[in-house]
Amino acid sequence: MLPEDTHTEVNPAKTGVHPANLEPGPAPPTDSSRRALIYLLVTLGALAALVWALRPDRPNVLPAPLHPQDAACPQMAGQFTPSNFTELPGLELASLSKERRNHVLLRLNMEVCPCDCNSSIAYCLVSHAHCGKCKGRAKEIIAEEP
Repeated sequence: MLPEDTHTEVNPAKTGVHPANLEPGPAPPTDSSRRALIYLLVTLGALAALVWALRPDRPNVLPAPLHPQDAACPQMAGQFTPSNFTELPGLELASLSKERRNHVLLRLNMEVCPCDCNSSIAYCLVSHAHCGKCKGRAKEIIAEEP
Protein backbone atom coordinates (compact mmCIF):
# COMPACT_ATOMS: atom_id res chain seq x y z
CA MET A 1 0.00 0.00 0.00
CA LEU A 2 1.35 3.42 -1.06
CA PRO A 3 1.03 6.35 1.23
CA GLU A 4 -1.09 9.12 -0.24
CA ASP A 5 1.06 11.97 1.08
CA THR A 6 4.79 11.42 1.07
CA HIS A 7 5.45 14.97 2.23
CA THR A 8 6.11 15.21 5.89
CA GLU A 9 6.06 18.44 7.81
CA VAL A 10 8.67 19.17 10.39
CA ASN A 11 7.29 20.03 13.76
CA PRO A 12 9.67 22.46 15.48
CA ALA A 13 8.32 21.51 18.85
CA LYS A 14 9.30 17.84 18.36
CA THR A 15 12.65 18.24 16.55
CA GLY A 16 13.88 21.47 18.07
CA VAL A 17 14.95 22.66 14.60
CA HIS A 18 13.35 25.64 12.97
CA PRO A 19 12.17 24.94 9.38
CA ALA A 20 14.16 27.89 7.98
CA ASN A 21 17.40 26.32 9.24
CA LEU A 22 16.88 23.00 7.44
CA GLU A 23 18.09 24.12 4.00
CA PRO A 24 21.51 25.74 3.76
CA GLY A 25 21.62 29.04 1.86
CA PRO A 26 23.20 32.44 1.97
CA ALA A 27 23.07 34.10 5.26
CA PRO A 28 20.80 37.12 5.36
CA PRO A 29 22.75 40.39 5.26
CA THR A 30 23.51 41.87 8.58
CA ASP A 31 22.98 45.48 9.48
CA SER A 32 26.73 46.22 9.54
CA SER A 33 27.28 44.84 5.99
CA ARG A 34 24.40 46.99 4.70
CA ARG A 35 25.95 50.04 6.30
CA ALA A 36 29.34 49.24 4.74
CA LEU A 37 27.77 48.85 1.29
CA ILE A 38 25.90 52.15 1.62
CA TYR A 39 29.09 53.86 2.84
CA LEU A 40 31.01 52.46 -0.16
CA LEU A 41 28.39 53.63 -2.67
CA VAL A 42 28.19 57.11 -1.12
CA THR A 43 31.99 57.40 -1.13
CA LEU A 44 32.25 56.35 -4.79
CA GLY A 45 29.49 58.81 -5.73
CA ALA A 46 31.25 61.63 -3.89
CA LEU A 47 34.57 60.83 -5.60
CA ALA A 48 32.90 60.74 -9.02
CA ALA A 49 31.26 64.13 -8.35
CA LEU A 50 34.60 65.56 -7.20
CA VAL A 51 36.42 64.33 -10.32
CA TRP A 52 33.68 65.72 -12.56
CA ALA A 53 33.66 69.09 -10.76
CA LEU A 54 37.46 69.49 -10.77
CA ARG A 55 37.92 68.43 -14.39
CA PRO A 56 39.92 71.25 -15.98
CA ASP A 57 39.04 72.46 -19.44
CA ARG A 58 41.51 71.02 -21.88
CA PRO A 59 43.06 73.58 -24.19
CA ASN A 60 43.15 72.79 -27.88
CA VAL A 61 46.89 72.48 -28.44
CA LEU A 62 48.83 70.90 -31.27
CA PRO A 63 52.37 69.52 -31.09
CA ALA A 64 55.14 71.72 -32.39
CA PRO A 65 56.20 71.02 -35.99
CA LEU A 66 59.40 69.04 -36.38
CA HIS A 67 60.66 71.30 -39.17
CA PRO A 68 60.03 75.04 -39.42
CA GLN A 69 57.52 76.02 -42.09
CA ASP A 70 58.78 77.96 -45.08
CA ALA A 71 56.79 81.19 -45.44
CA ALA A 72 57.26 81.24 -49.23
CA CYS A 73 55.58 77.84 -49.66
CA PRO A 74 52.13 77.42 -48.06
CA GLN A 75 51.22 74.01 -46.66
CA MET A 76 48.52 72.18 -48.59
CA ALA A 77 46.06 69.77 -47.00
CA GLY A 78 45.49 66.25 -48.26
CA GLN A 79 47.63 63.42 -49.48
CA PHE A 80 50.61 63.71 -51.76
CA THR A 81 49.73 63.55 -55.44
CA PRO A 82 52.53 63.23 -58.00
CA SER A 83 52.61 65.78 -60.83
CA ASN A 84 53.41 65.48 -64.53
CA PHE A 85 55.41 68.56 -65.52
CA THR A 86 57.78 68.38 -68.46
CA GLU A 87 59.06 71.97 -68.39
CA LEU A 88 60.29 73.52 -65.15
CA PRO A 89 61.17 77.21 -64.85
CA GLY A 90 64.55 78.05 -63.41
CA LEU A 91 66.16 74.67 -64.19
CA GLU A 92 68.38 74.05 -67.18
CA LEU A 93 67.32 70.61 -68.40
CA ALA A 94 67.96 71.14 -72.14
CA SER A 95 71.67 70.35 -71.79
CA LEU A 96 70.90 66.87 -70.39
CA SER A 97 70.56 63.78 -72.56
CA LYS A 98 66.99 62.65 -73.29
CA GLU A 99 67.28 59.61 -71.01
CA ARG A 100 68.85 61.58 -68.15
CA ARG A 101 66.32 64.43 -68.59
CA ASN A 102 63.38 61.98 -68.40
CA HIS A 103 64.82 60.36 -65.28
CA VAL A 104 65.34 63.75 -63.59
CA LEU A 105 61.78 64.82 -64.50
CA LEU A 106 60.41 61.55 -63.15
CA ARG A 107 62.15 62.07 -59.81
CA LEU A 108 61.10 65.74 -59.61
CA ASN A 109 57.46 64.79 -60.29
CA MET A 110 57.44 61.83 -57.89
CA GLU A 111 59.38 63.08 -54.85
CA VAL A 112 57.74 65.09 -52.10
CA CYS A 113 58.97 68.65 -51.70
CA PRO A 114 61.20 69.12 -48.61
CA CYS A 115 59.33 72.30 -47.55
CA ASP A 116 56.34 70.19 -46.30
CA CYS A 117 53.88 71.74 -48.77
CA ASN A 118 52.68 68.17 -49.53
CA SER A 119 53.27 68.50 -53.27
CA SER A 120 55.93 67.27 -55.65
CA ILE A 121 59.17 69.14 -56.16
CA ALA A 122 58.14 69.93 -59.74
CA TYR A 123 54.77 71.34 -58.65
CA CYS A 124 56.43 73.44 -55.99
CA LEU A 125 58.93 74.80 -58.55
CA VAL A 126 56.08 75.86 -60.87
CA SER A 127 53.60 77.09 -58.22
CA HIS A 128 55.90 78.58 -55.57
CA ALA A 129 58.79 80.14 -57.42
CA HIS A 130 60.25 81.67 -54.24
CA CYS A 131 60.63 78.32 -52.40
CA GLY A 132 64.35 77.90 -51.87
CA LYS A 133 64.15 74.36 -50.48
CA CYS A 134 62.63 72.85 -53.61
CA LYS A 135 65.14 74.63 -55.89
CA GLY A 136 68.03 73.30 -53.79
CA ARG A 137 66.64 69.75 -53.82
CA ALA A 138 66.03 69.91 -57.59
CA LYS A 139 69.67 70.91 -58.18
CA GLU A 140 70.79 68.03 -55.93
CA ILE A 141 68.69 65.57 -57.96
CA ILE A 142 70.18 66.86 -61.23
CA ALA A 143 73.71 66.47 -59.78
CA GLU A 144 72.95 62.94 -58.50
CA GLU A 145 71.85 61.60 -61.87
CA PRO A 146 74.70 60.02 -63.89
